[in-house]
Amino acid sequence: MQVSEIQCKTALSRSSLPGLSYSLNPYRGCQHRCAYCYAPNVLRIPRDAWDTKIEVKTNIPQILSKELRKKKPGIVGISTVTDPYQPLEQKYRLTRSCLEQLLQYEFPVHIQTKSSLVTRDIDLISRFSDSQVMMSIGTLRDPERMLLEPYSSPIQERLDALRKLSDTGVRTTIFFGPIYPTITTDDIPCILDCFKESGASEIWIDQLNLKPGIWETIQKALQHDQELIRIFSEQIGKNKDYYTNIRREIQKKATERHLKIIDAF
Repeated sequence: MQVSEIQCKTALSRSSLPGLSYSLNPYRGCQHRCAYCYAPNVLRIPRDAWDTKIEVKTNIPQILSKELRKKKPGIVGISTVTDPYQPLEQKYRLTRSCLEQLLQYEFPVHIQTKSSLVTRDIDLISRFSDSQVMMSIGTLRDPERMLLEPYSSPIQERLDALRKLSDTGVRTTIFFGPIYPTITTDDIPCILDCFKESGASEIWIDQLNLKPGIWETIQKALQHDQELIRIFSEQIGKNKDYYTNIRREIQKKATERHLKIIDAF
């Protein structure tokens, strides 16, 4: 992996995502190496460059401080393209420094991550008058997570982090996506119970979107498990009703458990 320290010219970008005013990305590229990531498609860069060439915007806290003095207050999404708590954050602490600036100027924050490292910054996140942490989880089966998201936090660590944040009063959400095709409708009650016990106030759901190059990357990640490849191929390619049935079951079981579901399908 190649890490480059760069100087950025801007910190905040206008966001078109629902509920967000701005996006803030201290890093470009991501170490988590999720096989299904579609950020390279959005940014139109080679897939193999996304997780092997990471750019670290070392001056972003200073640029952010200048921009916050002039910007109209609004919710800042951290990060909307790459994970703000990928392993490099432990060294560079850019996300933490940006949080310090945002707290000083009282800008609300919405953090999305797959990393338990987010708990390091509970002291800051809990001080915002408006903050939310969304933890991305696509399966409860960690062996599958290790194949498709090899350098992200284990699932149990994510759930524990969410519980810890919730217990300190931080609003917590789970992004249940992309829902792994190995999940059956019978799995849904147990998964929702687990999410609820972790303290999540709402759950966003999304399917696996096979943008160009993603299926090939998934096949490569699963190359030593032909059974998983068979299941993925069947549920995504042949079973046209798979995600329809999963979505219906989630909505039904969530209603029974008084859980709010936001459909991102």
